Amino acid sequence: MSEERVSPQGALAHLAIPAGGEGQPVLVLHSWWGLTAAFTGFARQLASRGFVVGCADLYGGRTARTEAEARALRARPRREPMYRTLQRCLRELADHPGATRPATATVGFSMGGHWAVWLAQHPPPEISGTVLYYAVHGGDFSQSNTPFLGHFAETDAFVSSTARRSMERAIAGRGLEYRSYDYPGTGHWFAESDQPSFHRPSAELAFERTVSFLKAL
Repeated sequence: MSEERVSPQGALAHLAIPAGGEGQPVLVLHSWWGLTAAFTGFARQLASRGFVVGCADLYGGRTARTEAEARALRARPRREPMYRTLQRCLRELADHPGATRPATATVGFSMGGHWAVWLAQHPPPEISGTVLYYAVHGGDFSQSNTPFLGHFAETDAFVSSTARRSMERAIAGRGLEYRSYDYPGTGHWFAESDQPSFHRPSAELAFERTVSFLKAL
C-alpha cells in the first residue's frame, strides 16, 4: 500500500508515496477537468509500482463536470501563471526526501500533456522523461533532452493528425527518443476512469507501458 499525503503549504496538491518510502519522482498533470479522483487514483497506482508521485492542481481545488465548465476554469484568472506552479511542483518533488534522483518525470493528460511538453521544452527544472496521453504541443524543442512516450486515441477531435505529425517531426529533428501507441476503439480521455469515454483495457495497457517507460529512464 502507498501512503498518500496532501501538502497544502506548497505547490503540490497531492503526494502518493510507495511503501518503501522512496522512488523515482513523477509529476502527474491533470486534464482540463481538474484534479479529479481519476488522477489521484492514477498517482496511487504509480506509487504502488515504486514511484514517488506528486499531482499538480492548476485549478485551486475546483473541478469541472461539463466542457463549458472546463473551458471556464482553464480561462479563469490566476494569481500565478500555470507554468510557474508546475515548475514549483517539479522542484518540490525533486527535493522530496524520498526522491531517488534530481530530475522528475512527467505524465500529462490532454491539457496536462500540453504542459508536460512545455516543461520539457523549457528547462530547468530538468525532466527525466515525458509521457503524453492524447496530447500534442508544438514549439521549439532545441532545449529538450527528455525521451517521450505518447498514448493516442483512435478517434480524437482534440488532437489533429497534422499537429501530431508536426510535433513528432520536431522531436525527431532534435534526435530525441520517441515512442507512441495508438489504441483502437478509443476516444479522447480514454484513460480517465471518471469519463464516459473511459476504455479500461486500453487504459490498463497504456499504464503498463507507462510504467515500463518510466522504469527504463
